[in-house]
Amino acid sequence: MNAVIEIMGKRRSIRKFDKELLKEEDLSAILQAGRMAPSGGNSKTTHLFVVLNSVVQERLRLLVMEEFAKMEYNDTTYKSLVHSIEASKKGTYKYDYEAPVLIVAANKKNYGNALADTACVLENMMLAATSIGVASCWINQLHWLDEKQSIRSELKKYGLSEDLTICGGLVLGYSDLLESLHGLNKEEGNPVFYIR
Repeated sequence: MNAVIEIMGKRRSIRKFDKELLKEEDLSAILQAGRMAPSGGNSKTTHLFVVLNSVVQERLRLLVMEEFAKMEYNDTTYKSLVHSIEASKKGTYKYDYEAPVLIVAANKKNYGNALADTACVLENMMLAATSIGVASCWINQLHWLDEKQSIRSELKKYGLSEDLTICGGLVLGYSDLLESLHGLNKEEGNPVFYIR
């Protein structure tokens, strides 16, 4: 099988991380893969904020939990959002799974390809991570809280400008779980419809 397609089959969202910091060369390779992602009109407007500081990570964790704890939900609320709200109200929510690396991805407000371009960047990084034995998980919570002043004020300290919107995020780290995962069955994955 083609090596790239094989890596795609091995990629999984991992939610349990060792505390060990990533090797500099691993992190650099992953970030470079993100920087090479395609973008509309080759705009390259996805901004990556790489949070390695554990104090900043903990401050963001608390702010995220505070914001979700204020929210209510109903039967139509997205199930992951329900989990975020319930765990936050209990005071146990750790949206980033305490991974050693948090990457916040932002793009230009009012740019039609902001989410698509950012998704390409994050997927490139997840595939690169898998290829070198680094675990990853997409993080939506900061995107959901993009308009909350507490979150924006905290990230503004590190360069998030008013003209940027948080489109997603990613956590990275080493994990024993990565070794035990196997590829997808051909029957798994998103549905495909042929129109001939």
